[in-house]
Parts: sequence; C-alpha cells; structure tokens
Amino acid sequence: MRHSANFPCFLKVVGDLLDSDQVQSMSRLNHHGKVTCYDHSLFVSYLSFRAARFLKLDYRAAARGGLLHDLYLYNSKDKSAHPGWQCFDHPVAAWRNARELTELSQKEENIILSHMWPLARFRPRSREAALVDFVDTLCAALELCRIYRPIRLRANLPTPLAPVA
Repeated sequence: MRHSANFPCFLKVVGDLLDSDQVQSMSRLNHHGKVTCYDHSLFVSYLSFRAARFLKLDYRAAARGGLLHDLYLYNSKDKSAHPGWQCFDHPVAAWRNARELTELSQKEENIILSHMWPLARFRPRSREAALVDFVDTLCAALELCRIYRPIRLRANLPTPLAPVA
C-alpha cells in the first residue's frame, strides 16, 4: 500500500499517544545528532507499522511499541539522570514511562524492553519485537549518516499533533 493509504491508518493506531504530553516532550530531547527523540520515534514507528502491515504481523503493537521505545524522558548527556550506560538503561526507563502513559500488551512491553538487543538485557520474543529492533537500528544509522531526515514525517501530521519544538 502507498503512503497515502497507510498514514491515516497509522494515525488511528498511534494518535492517542501522539497527543500525550509525554510523547510530545520527546521533541525537546536530542537523540541522534540533530534528530529529536520524537522524530526518531515517529520514524521507527511508521516504518515498523508499514513493514508489519506488509508482513501481516501485529502492526498495532509494532507501531505503538516503536513510538514508545525511546520514551526515557531525560537528557541522555546528563550522567546524573541515569545510573549507567545509556544503551543499557534507556529501554527500562522507556518501558516504565510507557506503562504509566498507557496500558501495554505483552508484545508492546517486549518491543520496548528489547529494542536495543543484543545490548539490551531482554531479547525479542516476537517477530514484531525483532522487526522494531531492526528498524530502530536502520533508522538510527540513516539519521547518524544524515541520509534521511525524519522531520518529513512530522510535516504530514495534522496540526494539533505537530509537536512544539
């Protein structure tokens, strides 16, 4: 399916999360270079949604887990904000914040906790979790190499959903 057919369905799946203050606050955190945590998470979520839908997997869990996978809500450069190494710590912090924000399925929880595998403590236990882990790595590489700027996705959001930077 084309982007024009997928994007409205994607917004139905994650729209409630995009409206939340917690998810909107990710737009104030730099993540990969000049890419914000919000833009990165939106990029991962949308690509995971598209891939899961194409592969006939649980696209709802992939999209929602992909959007919440980096919901750690602290400045990663501030060493006092987290106890250890960011790569190991932030999946658990994101999982805690996501549980406070919304009810999560077991699949969504595993997507968030395992998205840094093999660096994370948890391994993917579903195809959707493995997919989001792969898509997250791909998106991070594209962003760090400045091959793709996910801000293009944000431009397609309806005005009330566009984050305040």
